[in-house]
Amino acid sequence: MSQRPQALFAMTAENVPQVFPPEVLARLRESVDIDPALVVRDFADPRVRDALARTEILVTGWGCPRLDEAVLDAAPRLRAVLHSAGSVKSFATPAIWRRGIVVSSAAAANALPVAEYTLAMILLAGKDVLAARDRMRTTRTSSGWGVVPGIGNYGRRVGVIGASRIGRRVLELLRPFDLRPVLTDPYVDEREACALGVPLLPLDDLLRTSGIVTVHAPETPETHHLIGRRELALMPDGAVLINTARGALVDHDALVAELRAGRLTAILDVTDPEPLPADSPLYDLPGAFVTPHLAGSQGNELARLGLTVAEEAERLLTGGKPAYAVDPAALEREA
Repeated sequence: MSQRPQALFAMTAENVPQVFPPEVLARLRESVDIDPALVVRDFADPRVRDALARTEILVTGWGCPRLDEAVLDAAPRLRAVLHSAGSVKSFATPAIWRRGIVVSSAAAANALPVAEYTLAMILLAGKDVLAARDRMRTTRTSSGWGVVPGIGNYGRRVGVIGASRIGRRVLELLRPFDLRPVLTDPYVDEREACALGVPLLPLDDLLRTSGIVTVHAPETPETHHLIGRRELALMPDGAVLINTARGALVDHDALVAELRAGRLTAILDVTDPEPLPADSPLYDLPGAFVTPHLAGSQGNELARLGLTVAEEAERLLTGGKPAYAVDPAALEREA
């Protein structure tokens, strides 16, 4: 690549100043020539055709249009796509890799706040904090200090479904605590699980033996309703289900039935559909704690995504390889 290659933003325009605040944008512009006022939402727009023809690096983000053959034909100098968000599935096509274009993603950076949210919810759920808060809000009374049987995080088994980036980070964050994490993932063998420091279990065994279950698998045809009526029935009384992956991995009708029975509780940052309709029982059921898909990068965390892109651009400029290259063969197994 030439010194300070030409770059172009392709994403929702309002995301640029959030993902690339002044200090991050300045660092990116040390490596590439990019205009933050020119942000592509439609590659067919005649106003961006000249810029696209000169572009060597495309900096993408949420809202990036699809990169099909016609777009790539209009960008003959394109060498790299640096994505300032997680999955590239919505816009990346096989034509990108056929042309030898490097694709990098900030998915690893976006995994960090999701794992932090998950850790916080595991610890709170283990102490029954969320339910206790709801009970106090309803009764307006407190029993005062006293030993509460059945709660606590000492030795509690936490079942992690999916050794994704987020799942692996959750396992790392759990290490300092006296919890007992276990893992299920069809693509992980015993040797890799040992390296991760956790026992590997079949899904059914994990569900039967875990007081808290957290879902970090991708959404694929095979994982649709991965946690359905049968699987929920395997979970022990009082168990907690946490889902920060995709809403469709959990059968919501089956989950609502368990919540109404008071047998399980659920912490859901993702739902199916999303957002939930106004009449969804999940808003009101006492065993449901629902948040509006905020576990991923929010607020000042967005700058971490932009910084990841700036660092990848620096590597490319100095002849290095991207640290977070996307493997097209693994896309079907990713969120």
